[in-house]
Amino acid sequence: MIRVLVAEDQSAVRAGLVLILRSASDVEVVGEAVDGEQALTLARELRPDVVLMDVQMPRMDGVSATRAVVAEGLADVLVLTTFDLDEYVFGALRAGAAGFLLKNTEAKDLIAAVRTVAGGEGVVAPAVTRRLIAEFAARPARPPKADPAVLESLTRREREVLACLGEGLSNAEIAERLDMAEATAKTHVSRLLAKLELRSRVQAAVLAQELGIQHAEPPA
Repeated sequence: MIRVLVAEDQSAVRAGLVLILRSASDVEVVGEAVDGEQALTLARELRPDVVLMDVQMPRMDGVSATRAVVAEGLADVLVLTTFDLDEYVFGALRAGAAGFLLKNTEAKDLIAAVRTVAGGEGVVAPAVTRRLIAEFAARPARPPKADPAVLESLTRREREVLACLGEGLSNAEIAERLDMAEATAKTHVSRLLAKLELRSRVQAAVLAQELGIQHAEPPA
């Protein structure tokens, strides 16, 4: 069973999420939190596999709670938002969230995302990734927060894959762009995430944007 903690301050939304999750035979909702502080407390007590974490909550926001949950190794965090893009969203990703979902996600996709994150993989819909990146890229230029030296451990091919992630491409799209098998693209993604000590492909996309690594070209 996949043990899930739901952290959402709006009671109606929280009830809907719980109802959806409980419809899956392999998912158990072990707790509900109304703010980030309670989410952290319950994560420490219950040790769920996944925390569904709203971004904007009272007392302790979802970013701070995500950072604490990840830092203490309590669970993987799947962030929920209405997609009001602001620093909270990017902060949650930098804090180590393993996935990013919209609150209007279809029930089957929500359950699938929980299963994916519980299995140790990150999950973000490609369309959502592109919207995040577009918003990030449209902002005024700032000094990069990332150190370019982190790229020294990557091979040329891994840098090309990182550029593709910076464009929000899925594994299948990366494979087509770089003329490789989809399984190979998935392997490259996993390796570069491990090398860069990133928890999700969205973190990799943000890194690519910060370092100006974009527009991977197909092989000649």
